[in-house]
Amino acid sequence: MSTHPTAAPALHRFDGSPVRVLVVDDENNIAELLSMALRYEGWEVRTAATGLEAVRTAREFKPDAVALDMMLPDFDGLEVLRKMRQEDPDIPVLFLTAKDAVEDRVAGLTAGGDDYVTKPFSLEEVVARLRSLMRRTVLTETAPESHLVVGDLVMDEDAHEVRRGGDEIRLTATEFELLRFLMRNPRRVLSKAQILDRVWNYDFGGQANVVELYISYLRKKIDAGREPMIHTMRGVGYVLKPAGA
Repeated sequence: MSTHPTAAPALHRFDGSPVRVLVVDDENNIAELLSMALRYEGWEVRTAATGLEAVRTAREFKPDAVALDMMLPDFDGLEVLRKMRQEDPDIPVLFLTAKDAVEDRVAGLTAGGDDYVTKPFSLEEVVARLRSLMRRTVLTETAPESHLVVGDLVMDEDAHEVRRGGDEIRLTATEFELLRFLMRNPRRVLSKAQILDRVWNYDFGGQANVVELYISYLRKKIDAGREPMIHTMRGVGYVLKPAGA
């Protein structure tokens, strides 16, 4: 699972912000594992442990998809689905069902659930099913070929435009090239020597301060007032990764 453009195309809202997924499960370890896997995709995630909390969170968070356990302590997944659909008739729902509960799966799909996975499930399968459901909705799109997407940061290489969370960020030509190199290598630590060679096209030799300088320029524009994406690995180099990852 990766936000690298050569992997599965990143999904995001039309404004460039990350897609939102609500995970509803009263088993804390399952909710945590699922949330971690979904955040790794660069998606924004909220969790709920009861039906009441799920409906309230959906109303505030406005998720693009919901992973919903059929068995909850207060009311069942079908009731949660019904209440959510009153607020948003088109919200895609993936039911998480017990392995032997065939009637649950039938009831869930009959009631309007879009898909289901049975426990125990693989995290990759849940991610793939949610990705498939969200592709069908009008809220999200796959990134075009000219787009690089890491978390809520989107670069249109052809138009030379950069947005974070939907907000346009104006960059100089050099800042753009530096960010492009970082975004083409998400989660990978890049040394000052590699950055100099790729962005400035000259050999390493007493010029490391120019990299530090431009990283600081980028941080002021990309990370100012937001959760940071550009991180310094002391003595090694720099890495760009989705906020919170």
